[in-house]
Amino acid sequence: MPHDLSIDRPRTGSDWIAPDCAGMDFHAADQGLHDLLAIYLPADVLAHLTPHYQRLGQLAGGRLDELARTADRHPPVLHARDRFGRDLDWIEYHPAYREMEQIAFGDFQFHAMSHRGGVLGMDRPLPPVAKYAFQYLFVQGEFGLMCPISVTDTSIHLIRKFGSNSLQDYLLPKMLSADLSTMWKGTQFMTEKAGGSDVGAIETIARLEDGIWRLYGDKWFCSHTDADVALMLARTEGAVAGTRGLALFALPRRTRDGSRNAYRIIRLKDKLGTKSMASGEIRLEGAEAYLIGQPGQGLKQMMEQVNLSRLSHGVRAAAMMRRCVNEALAASRGRIAFGRTVADFPLMRRQLMKMLVPAEQALSMALCTADALGHGAREELRILTGLLKLRACRDNVIVATAAMEARGGNGYIEDWVNPRLIRDAQVGLLWEGTSNINALDVIQRAVGKDGAHRALQAMLRQRLEAASVLPAAFRAALDGALDRAVALAERIAGEGQETLARQAATALYDVSSAILLAWEGSRPGADARRALVSRFVLAHRLSAADPLAPEEAAWGRPATDALLGERRLGLDEAAALLR
Repeated sequence: MPHDLSIDRPRTGSDWIAPDCAGMDFHAADQGLHDLLAIYLPADVLAHLTPHYQRLGQLAGGRLDELARTADRHPPVLHARDRFGRDLDWIEYHPAYREMEQIAFGDFQFHAMSHRGGVLGMDRPLPPVAKYAFQYLFVQGEFGLMCPISVTDTSIHLIRKFGSNSLQDYLLPKMLSADLSTMWKGTQFMTEKAGGSDVGAIETIARLEDGIWRLYGDKWFCSHTDADVALMLARTEGAVAGTRGLALFALPRRTRDGSRNAYRIIRLKDKLGTKSMASGEIRLEGAEAYLIGQPGQGLKQMMEQVNLSRLSHGVRAAAMMRRCVNEALAASRGRIAFGRTVADFPLMRRQLMKMLVPAEQALSMALCTADALGHGAREELRILTGLLKLRACRDNVIVATAAMEARGGNGYIEDWVNPRLIRDAQVGLLWEGTSNINALDVIQRAVGKDGAHRALQAMLRQRLEAASVLPAAFRAALDGALDRAVALAERIAGEGQETLARQAATALYDVSSAILLAWEGSRPGADARRALVSRFVLAHRLSAADPLAPEEAAWGRPATDALLGERRLGLDEAAALLR
């Protein structure tokens, strides 16, 4: 739970300005993360990785945070030509960005940790929960670079799974390297002027010329624009229209002889957020590429990368919400108004809870989804990924705005981290599918076509049964909410009511997170305060409320005090607030 940053000393002048989280250890401050890693990771793996989590938690609040602030103020610059007039279209990055790359790709090897042994002294690849916990800590310091990290990681996955042996031999040693001077970073380019969410409208053409596949067309939104290898969809010449005619290709930045491939970076995007990372437009002018898998299977293959990226986006949203909660606590505990710390005022405590609850929901859902990936629980993963991407990314925008308000006027000033948190939060609503696209995927496909909600329901019911130490009435209320949420999703999927898809998906997310929080809080040795978060979800997101009723629930204030305090709760104390 949150770390107390209150300051108890006489103040004059600038002393009245509330502190921020600069220098904070984001690992030490996050009791929820500690508890969940103890639940999901084998004891030996957790013991081995804990020093690395500690180091990254200190970096994220220290040096990484400093570098991120600098890189945000000095975005990448595209140079169309070199001084000799050669069309090299190279991108210049600030040294702060390069140092962050060294931390991510060199020191921690995010891109390789789930693909090979040897990372952080592990003799085998890290399980997904362990990897995404590292992402969660990193993003609390820097968000923009997580895109190149994630797409390199997921590109390796696709090449390994679908690429030919010769293509794997050519690309994977370069992409799995930890030496930044020689490693190849990856990315994915999908969006075109004609095809964003409607992928079947893609116009890029792939032609087989003298035994070499060459690509022609434009890609409109290319994040990590100058990656060494990009995975992209193109329509093979003469193929049918729509998604069935798409194939997946690997596009290297340079050909085997070291020369530049035949595509140009036309310009970089002037984005609202993620300013440290280059996003741009490219024009393919007969660029040499390698076919991955079979023609006509491109979208199916690419969707594996998209879904892994959606999971990563959910983790990033959870991380940013955690940073926002910590910033709001630092500001409200460190600011004196009317003779009291701002955090002592009832309305501020209510506002803090409105940030804390969705942050804890997202963490629980993110690690549960990662665990499903690690255990090959395909049906659970099928629906959890979309739920996490939809709701955590939407909640992140609300939480970031609330954290700005908690800091007051300084939260609007670029000297502080809040404007960057607000800007960066927005992209979660866009990358890897908008909220509408993800909601429709959950309800129309995961529920309506795949029936994945039944696996989700069974898993949640097992977790609820395992939480038998919690009060029976509380567990019965959660069980009833689960039945109602599943019934709602089935009905909307069956009747094809698109306008209610987001409502149904949100209900599934809320009830899933509520049950997970209750189960987590009931585990031996865990902080039972997580079960109190579950009650807030049940009361405020899953239960009917009269907006004109003036009453405050008797349990609400002591539960808030417990959650905003520092003391862990035992099951007996938590149970008294759950009855």
